[in-house]
Amino acid sequence: MHLAHTIYQPPGRGAHPTILTLHGRGANAFDLLGLAPYLCGGKFLIICPQGPLETPVGPDAVGYAWYSMSLGGPPDVQGMLAAQQQLRVFLDDALARYPIDEKNLIVLGFSQGGVMAYSLALAHPARFRALVALSSWLPPELLPLLKVSDAVQSLPTLVHHGTQDSTIEIERARSSVQRLRELKVPLTFKEYEMGHEIRPRSLADLSAWLEKNVAAP
Repeated sequence: MHLAHTIYQPPGRGAHPTILTLHGRGANAFDLLGLAPYLCGGKFLIICPQGPLETPVGPDAVGYAWYSMSLGGPPDVQGMLAAQQQLRVFLDDALARYPIDEKNLIVLGFSQGGVMAYSLALAHPARFRALVALSSWLPPELLPLLKVSDAVQSLPTLVHHGTQDSTIEIERARSSVQRLRELKVPLTFKEYEMGHEIRPRSLADLSAWLEKNVAAP
């Protein structure tokens, strides 16, 4: 498989309901793996690919990203689309290698990973049972290139964002939610008094939403 990745596999032979989990800029394949035991009691197989681009996160540290930073300019839409294609190939390889229930496949992304989750799920809604975007946004420049079909109207979607987020301001999330509502995406949107992070309350709400919309028989 061409992207480095980590995986949590529940007990049993499977096939398991699965979350394709996409980290934010500057993190790595281990960053979100720790969510596994807190989501519906650990019943999901969690697979966490690592972004293909090295990016400095300090004087002596390197993290990874899905696409390059725009530094105040327009977003790197072509980089987003290139990363989307890499993730599609990765997902095909993962489906062949791991005991994944293809009918119960969720894509979840945090921050920059949330942009990638939007890109994958809105362009290919039939592949996913649900979409989760945490502390992220949907770039308006990207949306027309995804060729969104009416199938997104059957894609349960959860968006969480912190009102104190200084990395991706809450207004960007609210604007993204409005675009999703215009597409008639079945949406749950929650705001929390937090920054650019996942806190216990939002994690518990995420688990409950997954239990209701995906994991329940």
